[in-house]
Parts: sequence; C-alpha cells; structure tokens
Amino acid sequence: MPVRRERGPGDPLGPAQVDRVRAVLSLGGVPYADLQDGVQQIRLRLLERTARGQEPPGDLGAWAAVVASNLAADWHRGRGRQERVAARLAALDPPGGATAGGQEARLLALTVAAGLDALPEPQRQALVLRFYADLSVPQIASELGIPQGTVKSRLYAAARTMRERLAPLHADGVV
Repeated sequence: MPVRRERGPGDPLGPAQVDRVRAVLSLGGVPYADLQDGVQQIRLRLLERTARGQEPPGDLGAWAAVVASNLAADWHRGRGRQERVAARLAALDPPGGATAGGQEARLLALTVAAGLDALPEPQRQALVLRFYADLSVPQIASELGIPQGTVKSRLYAAARTMRERLAPLHADGVV
C-alpha cells in the first residue's frame, strides 16, 4: 500500500516535516516498513501535548526531528546490535561478486554506520540532528534543553571520533 503524503485536516505536520521525520528515522536505522509508524508516533505525541494543555512546540520541525531521533534510538535499544552488525558484514560480500567500487561504497557505509552505533548516545543524537536533520546548534540546544556549548562539544567529540574511524579508509583511498 502506498504511503499517504497528503496533509489531513487538523494535521500539524506538513509534507516537508513528514519528509524530515522520515529521513531522520531512516538515517537512524529504522527500517522502511516502520517509518510511517514513526511519523504516526510523532503525531500522537503532538496530540498528547495538546490534551495535557501544553503549548505547541515553537519550531515544530525541529521538535519533530528531535522526537524522531529519540524514536530511532528507542528502536535501536529494542533490537540487538549484533544482529545489525552481522547483516552489514554480510552485505560486504554479496553472492555473485560485486564491482570494486561497490565494495568500497559498502565498506564506507558499514564503517560510518558502525561508527555512529559506537558513539555515546548524546554524541550520536547531536551528530544526527546537526548533519542529517540539518538543525543548527541553537535549535539543537533548545530542543534538547542543554547549553549551546554542550552541543558544540558533543559535535566536536563525535566528529573527532568519526574522523578517527574513517582515517584508515582515507589512507586506503576509499574516502
């Protein structure tokens, strides 16, 4: 069944916000089949806020991206990390033999995914919100309720760790 993308009456999420939420969930490792469930979870949380009498979020898109990031983290906690790593390793050597360029792309994708998985949750969340959800440092700080300096230090530490993980691929000419 195709994914419905129209905005229903009273739906607070516009198409651009739905696309952003789906992108954050997808980049967070949530399978395609579960993306629409994630969008519905965010709609449900907005309704719950309204039912409790809370004001709507100031920047709905940023709020939705943070919630999507949290949903992706929850999904990860619910699944065994070893199963995902085994599947990624199996993808490196598909039957029939792929081209060298395809192998390098899969190696890079696996290394980035493993690097993201290995980051501490606060660093991974900041990195995903900054580079995948395209939120600014002030937006991330506001949505997470932390100082901007903390966001910057988490981003710096995450980028440094990812750079170290990707250095061997860079030396081999893959990156």
